[in-house]
Amino acid sequence: MCFLGLDTYEEGEMYVNGEETSGYREIDFENYRKKYIGNIFQSFNLVNSYTVYQNIELVLLVNGYKKSEVKQKILDVIEKVDLMKYKNTKVSKLSGGQKQRVAIARALVKDTPILVADEPTGNLDAKSAENIMALLHEVSKNKLMILVTHNYEQAEPYATRKIMMHDGKVIEDKKISQNETNDNTGIPIEEDVVFTKTYQPQTKINDNATQNPVGEEYVCTQTNPPSKHMKIGSKIRLGIRNTFNIFSKFVLLLAVYVVLILAVLGGYSSLAKQEYEKSKLGTNQYFVDTNEKRIVIKKKDETMITKEDYEVIKQLPNVESIIENDLFLDQQVGIQTDNFGFQVRLSEIEENLPLHLGRMPENEEEAILEIPEKFYPKDYIEESILNKDYIVRNMVNWIEIYENKIKVVGIILKDTQNNWSQNSTMYIAKNKLDIARKIMNSANSELSVEFNNHIMKATGQYRVIPNKKVPSGSVYGFEGLNSMTKKKSCKNQNLILQAKNRYFEEEITLKITQIYHEKNSKTLLGIDGKNLNTSTFYVNPEDYYALFEKGNFQSSVFVQDLKNVEATLQSLEQLGYKTLFIKDTLVNYSDASEVIGNAVRFVMVIVVIVSLFFLSYFIIKIILKSRNVYYSTIRMLGATRKNAKQLLRIELITVLHIAYGLVLGGCYLLQKGILKQAFLQDLIRYLNIKDYGILYMVLIFISLLISNRYARQLFQKSVMNTYKEEV
Repeated sequence: MCFLGLDTYEEGEMYVNGEETSGYREIDFENYRKKYIGNIFQSFNLVNSYTVYQNIELVLLVNGYKKSEVKQKILDVIEKVDLMKYKNTKVSKLSGGQKQRVAIARALVKDTPILVADEPTGNLDAKSAENIMALLHEVSKNKLMILVTHNYEQAEPYATRKIMMHDGKVIEDKKISQNETNDNTGIPIEEDVVFTKTYQPQTKINDNATQNPVGEEYVCTQTNPPSKHMKIGSKIRLGIRNTFNIFSKFVLLLAVYVVLILAVLGGYSSLAKQEYEKSKLGTNQYFVDTNEKRIVIKKKDETMITKEDYEVIKQLPNVESIIENDLFLDQQVGIQTDNFGFQVRLSEIEENLPLHLGRMPENEEEAILEIPEKFYPKDYIEESILNKDYIVRNMVNWIEIYENKIKVVGIILKDTQNNWSQNSTMYIAKNKLDIARKIMNSANSELSVEFNNHIMKATGQYRVIPNKKVPSGSVYGFEGLNSMTKKKSCKNQNLILQAKNRYFEEEITLKITQIYHEKNSKTLLGIDGKNLNTSTFYVNPEDYYALFEKGNFQSSVFVQDLKNVEATLQSLEQLGYKTLFIKDTLVNYSDASEVIGNAVRFVMVIVVIVSLFFLSYFIIKIILKSRNVYYSTIRMLGATRKNAKQLLRIELITVLHIAYGLVLGGCYLLQKGILKQAFLQDLIRYLNIKDYGILYMVLIFISLLISNRYARQLFQKSVMNTYKEEV
C-alpha cells in the first residue's frame, strides 16, 4: 500500500513524476493520493450507514466539490454500474456484488488517472466476479488499472501486463497484449503522468523466474483536474450527517454530554450558591434592611418623587413592589413595658397576617408584634410580651411618638437565624404610622429657632416638641427667653421655626403666647413640673409637622428576580434616578480561614472538572471505537488528516450543542415551575445569563480538548495502521 500513499515503506525507493518520495510528509502523500489514486478495496471500505448515493457523494465532497456540483455526476456513475434503483438504499442492505459496484462507482467518480483494485472479486461468486471484471476492463480503456488478485485466470482475458510477486519479491513481469490501447499501459500515450516503483535486485526464485533490474518504471498518463480543498459547507454537512447516521452512537454520546454538562453545571452553581450565601452575611452600617432584592432610589436632581413617577416605576419589568417612604426600613423605634424593652421596625397592619398567638387589632391603639421564634419560649411570650402596653419612642431623640401606649394583641413568630432587631416588626394602624413618619422626618432634619436675632439649634440644650395643648400658630416658651429681650418679656413676640435637610428648607413664624414654668406646666402642657425641661419650645403638632410634609425624596424598589436586577438598575438610571443596590453595599469581613476555604473549594471544582474531562474522554473513546474505520476510509478517499479531525470535531460539537440545548430547556422548565425538583431549582436560581455563557465556553473548550486528544491518537500512525488497529 506504500505506492498508494496509505502506508510507509522501509526498503527501496518510490518516485512520483520523477520525484523521490523518501522526504514526503504526510500532507504530500495526502495530496498525491487525492490527485492520482482511486481505490477499489477488497473489503469495499464503504460507509454502511450511508446510502449508495451518499457513499459516492462522499468521495467528491472530501475532494473539494460542492454539493450542488455533483448530483448529476453521481447519478450518471450509479447508472453506469447499474445501481439506480438502489441509490437511496443503505449499503448495509446490499449484496457483496452490489457493494463492489458501489466501490467501483466511487472510484470512477473521483476521476483519477490511476485506479487500484485490491482483490475486487475475492468475496464474489463466479457470475458476479465475471461482471465486475468486465466492468473494470471497460474502465481500463482510459485509465491505468492496477489489479491485485490471487485468481489470475479471471483477469487474464483483460490484462495487458502481468507482474507476479512471491514473498514480497517480483518474480515475473511481462507484457501480454496492447488490448485496445496505444501502448502497454492500457491508456492513451499522449498524457504526462508517471507512476514509478523501484525495488532491490532479487535472486532467482526458480528456473522460470527472471531476475529483475533496479529502476523498472510503469508509465501512465492521464489528465486529472487539480485537487481542491474541502469546502466548509461540505465539512459541516458531513459532520452533522455523521452525528445522526448511527442512532445508538448518537444516543450514547448525547448521554455522556448531558451528564458532563450537568456535572459541570452542578459544580459551577454550587460555587455560585456558596458565594451568594456568603454575600448575604455582610453588613451595612447605614441600612438596617439588607434585603437582597432592595434598590434604594432618589432623583438625580434631588427633587421630590411624585405619584406619577411611582406609576412609571411600577410598569418596569421585574419590579415587584415599591416602598415610597422607606424610612421605616432602616430606622427603628424603641418599645418598652414596665420591665421589658427592645427595638423594632414599624409597618402598616395588613390583612391576613399569619398570627401564631393572640388576635387581630380592633382599634388604632392595638398592634401586632413579629419577633424571632428562637429567642423566647412560647409560655414566656404569652406571659410577658402578649397583651402588654408599650411606650413607643423615637430612637434619635427618645421622644415619645404617641401620647397613649400601644397594646400588643397579636404575635407572629418568625423563623430566622439573624439578630432580633433586623427581624422584629410592630404592625400598627395607618394613622399611627403617619405620626411616626413625621416624627422620624423631623429627627432627620436640622431644626433651629430664631428669636430676637438669637439662633438656637434644636439639638442638645434646646428642643422643639409638639404638644396638642398649644393652639395653632402659637408657641409656648420657657422663662429664659425673657432675658433675650430689652423689656425682659418675650410674650406676644414672634419667633421663626426652621427645618433644613439635604433636600429642602422650610420655616414657619409663630407667636409666643405663653411662658411655662414649673407651677403652670401641668395646666398649660399637661406635664408635671418635676419632669419639665426648661429649654424646650412647645408647638402645635400641625404646625410642627407641616415643616416636614414635603413628600418623598427617597424610596426603595424591590425586584422580582435577582437575575434581571442589572436590567432594572439600567432602566431606573435611564428614568433619571440614582440607584443603590443594597446587596452590593454589604461588607463581609472574612478571616483567613474563609479565604483558605474558598481556595480549597475552587481547587476541588477544578479537580472535578479535570476528572470529568478524562472520564468523558475515555467513555467517548469507547463509543467511537469503530469510527477509526470511517475516518481512515475518508482519508483513503482523499481527505486530509486535518479534514478528518474537523469532521470529528463538528460531530462532537454538534452533540454538545444538542445536549446543552436539552439542559437549558430543562433549566427553563425548572425556573418556570413546570418541572418541580427542589434541589435542582435551588441550584439554578444562582445562575444568570453570563454564567450560562461562561459555562458554554468551558464546555466548548472541554469538547475541543476531547476531540483533539482523540484525533491525535486516531491519526498518529499511517492510514492503514489506523484502519487495522482499534483506537
